[in-house]
Amino acid sequence: MTREETLAATDAWFLEHGLSYFVPEKRADVRNALRLRRTVPLVLVVALVAAGAGVGIALLTDEFSAAPALLVAIGALAALWYALTALHARQIVGWALHRTLGSLRFLLPMTTRALPLLLLAITFLFINTEMWQVGGNLTIGTLWLVIVLFASLAVGFLLVRLPEEVDRADDEVDDAFLLRTTAATPLADAARELVDDPDADPAAYAEVTGYERWNLILVLVIVQFVQVLLLALMVFAFLLLFGTLIMSETVMEGWQTPDPFNPSRALVQVSAFLASFSGLYLTVSTVTDEAYRAQFFGSVTRELERAVGMRAVYLAYRNR
Repeated sequence: MTREETLAATDAWFLEHGLSYFVPEKRADVRNALRLRRTVPLVLVVALVAAGAGVGIALLTDEFSAAPALLVAIGALAALWYALTALHARQIVGWALHRTLGSLRFLLPMTTRALPLLLLAITFLFINTEMWQVGGNLTIGTLWLVIVLFASLAVGFLLVRLPEEVDRADDEVDDAFLLRTTAATPLADAARELVDDPDADPAAYAEVTGYERWNLILVLVIVQFVQVLLLALMVFAFLLLFGTLIMSETVMEGWQTPDPFNPSRALVQVSAFLASFSGLYLTVSTVTDEAYRAQFFGSVTRELERAVGMRAVYLAYRNR
């Protein structure tokens, strides 16, 4: 292939593997999309629409918490839409989801390691009077805000700790690393050519910075978040089943204050509250514990290394 064909094939390879920001043209589009003259008007419009809808729902339902809950929901949906379209995150999200769902066979070993102790603690909380008085008496809007709070804390923790995984991937890059990570890719021949050239130093481009760094971090966040979400849904299903078997309406009525009392709604709310808390706990555990991290990140470490190697050879070959 010619130089232009090799670069074009590599750009296509980046897009297929969720590395949109590794393509210079895509980075330029994202940089323009994040300019204040484009984002500020959009934020103002979304805020006004969400505030109006939230106030209207709150007045119709007489539930004050519905207003901030709807505001958060509309804001999150608008941010997701803008990221998937203007910020070219569709390829990133799509590849990360495909990679996560394609490795569900690894979820069972992770489940048997992460869930037993958690379920033991959650079970005792589940049959606690105060938990039902708090979780069962929440309004729908307040429960949604609590779930969003736990999810935001989890994502914030991931954004602080996951860059370490990216730094670890580009720490030890040498010629053998570059040849191994570019094998069977459009840059395989280019990598061999650069490695054999004494005047070229593709390893000098190994450090990932800027938008490309955030691309890798976003992939890790999505992969980690989806895995934790699946585990949290398992906890939710377990609590629903467990509560259906052991919780009688007489017991639940003694723990509630609203009149009339809806036992099914209380069971779902308490289960959702504890499942979202479990998600936050699992997020912290899987990042801080070495054994958990080896299981959760073992399947994506090779992908990180390949992205780092491909980027280094790509930049060296493009700037040659």
